[in-house]
Amino acid sequence: MPGGGAIVAAVAAGSEEQSGHREAEGPATAPSHVAATTALFTDHYELTMLEAALSSGLASRRAVFEVFARSLPPGRRFGVCCGLDRVIGAIQAFRFGAEELAYLDRAGVVGPKTLAHLERFRFSGDVWAYAEGELFFPSSPVLTVDAQWGQAILLETVVLSILNHDSAVASAAARMSIAAGERALIEMGGRRTDAEAAVHAARAAYIVGFASTSNLEAGRAYGIPTAGTAAHAFVLGHATEAQAFAAQLKTMGRGTTLLVDTFDTEQGIRTAVEVAGPGLGAIRIDSGGLAEGAHKARATLDGLGARGTRIVVSGDLDEWSLLELADAPVDAYGVGTRLVTGSGHPTAGFVYKLVAQADAEGDDAPVHPVAKLSEHKATTGGRKRAWRELDAAGHAVAERAVAERGGGTHGSGEPGSGATDERVRPLQVQAIKGGRVLHRPTLAEARSHHLSARAELGLQALRLDAGPPALTVDHG
Repeated sequence: MPGGGAIVAAVAAGSEEQSGHREAEGPATAPSHVAATTALFTDHYELTMLEAALSSGLASRRAVFEVFARSLPPGRRFGVCCGLDRVIGAIQAFRFGAEELAYLDRAGVVGPKTLAHLERFRFSGDVWAYAEGELFFPSSPVLTVDAQWGQAILLETVVLSILNHDSAVASAAARMSIAAGERALIEMGGRRTDAEAAVHAARAAYIVGFASTSNLEAGRAYGIPTAGTAAHAFVLGHATEAQAFAAQLKTMGRGTTLLVDTFDTEQGIRTAVEVAGPGLGAIRIDSGGLAEGAHKARATLDGLGARGTRIVVSGDLDEWSLLELADAPVDAYGVGTRLVTGSGHPTAGFVYKLVAQADAEGDDAPVHPVAKLSEHKATTGGRKRAWRELDAAGHAVAERAVAERGGGTHGSGEPGSGATDERVRPLQVQAIKGGRVLHRPTLAEARSHHLSARAELGLQALRLDAGPPALTVDHG
């Protein structure tokens, strides 16, 4: 990172004690990591719409809302779904307590009847979604909410805020993972975004292949491996570079990573090896021409007998700079700013649109398609069943999201293909049924699913240069 501010994971081989690396003793399943209540993580007009809908009778009618992106960022070939676990937690925590109701009353947002309705609010509908780590394309129905209109409308903002952020980070991080190949990636963007967003960014990056994070709250909350050594301030705080290195080695062992570019990188490397010996775990370079610097560093280390000492580089890296470093003798990358800001695209572009609704009250009332016809913002009506078709080699060749015909009833079945052909893979899983959580995989399962889904794409689809989406979603 610029200025050497972020601590860096130690990637040197050796013991945990030597390296400074700490595997977090996190939970087997990721917690929701949300506020005590998410009810006010919403927009003013969600509640005014609800009040009017309660008056007209619309609020109690069954409705189906769909989350999708109209397009991918220009030139990108796929996106990555991320944030489902957080969405589930947010829905569970969507409760209006005394403080929230008092605020709404004081601010005059809604009247007494609506406040009484909100006091009793509990989501009792269904949620279907693409699994965390799944790939998406323009018009992929990544999440479907099937509930009373008055319940579904209240979730719009909080659902979109989570999915848009986490999926943007995951999509950028997946591209960086492809560019890095087998080299380790360290998430270190905590100081480049909001404190809470940093935790969720670390989670998204880990799902798509990052090895660790510098963020301790991400380690505590999600069980992501964390690590860190020292910044430039630590070196500058000592009388000499040698004294700083000696102090770090005394507490962290020879497997640690020494930051060698505070003054003169080549001299810093020589000092590091002089103090630590040829068994030094790793060095980090955070400035200058990183490719040239890595080649010079490798030559210097080898000349000093430190052939096993690894090289970590950092400093405003993104997928493009990682590609430029592909031939450099680098062992790991620290990525921050560009990661947590989506590598230039900080939102996934998801929208939350009504696609079907009933004409009568009742949870089992059949729904009929509804759609917008607005120019450039038209939608495809109907509750979708989504699946991906694979060829004989297991590569994705098509994605289909076909609307139900004849009107579906509540709980009428999975919005998947309904087919048994092994070359057809249903994309949506039921996360919530009747307000009860059914699906909440571990972080390791989400990580595994992403790698499996990504492996279905051919090499052309994994290219980072500009190109069309790898798959076109067929609504026929």
